[in-house]
Amino acid sequence: MLDGILYALLAVSVFFHVLGGVALLRFPDLYTRLHGQTKSTTFGSIFTVFAVLAYAISKYLETGMGKYLSMSTHSVVALLALMITNATGAHAIARAARMVGVRPYAAVVDELEEVEE
Repeated sequence: MLDGILYALLAVSVFFHVLGGVALLRFPDLYTRLHGQTKSTTFGSIFTVFAVLAYAISKYLETGMGKYLSMSTHSVVALLALMITNATGAHAIARAARMVGVRPYAAVVDELEEVEE
């Protein structure tokens, strides 16, 4: 039963990570690529940590060893750090690209262009 849950969580994680790779290849400009990659890797990482949590909790209940609680705690802390740094890094990259003059694809309405002029 647990193996099926773990495989399902990891399959969803792999799906989101592959979707992020497709976003890098298929989207037209830096901003949409950045958005697709950031969202996909964040969701993929969430499901990976859910799999780790399911495994660690089941092993803790089975053995009672504290190292599994430590594993789950470290996974949650790493996920929180990743969620914050992923969004912050994407914002910093997009802002830097905008400052050096990289414009969005022509089909996008650019509201910042009206403010700057």
